Amino acid sequence: MFKIKKKDKVIVLSGKDKNKTGNVMDVFFDNNKRKVVVSGINIVKKHIKPTKNTSGGIVSKELAIDASNVMLICSKCNQPSRIKFDKLSDGKKVRACYKCGSINI
Repeated sequence: MFKIKKKDKVIVLSGKDKNKTGNVMDVFFDNNKRKVVVSGINIVKKHIKPTKNTSGGIVSKELAIDASNVMLICSKCNQPSRIKFDKLSDGKKVRACYKCGSINI
């Protein structure tokens, strides 16, 4: 089970976009390397060659960053926090915030 999922709000811990926040758009698992694509983070310019169907130009897009460089922001206490896994009484495994203990992350 992975701690960061799509649509989670995260903060960047290191790199050129340090202390910026955004929502996770995609999560990749590649040879034991977990990467995430965050909206508005790690934006690069890509030059597109014109084809029959598309016009050429310069396009901005987000690239993946390593999952260890982001931290989840708790929706209840609105602070960056580590995630722990708790079991409910019915045996269901849920993510919980270390700081406030809320399970609605």
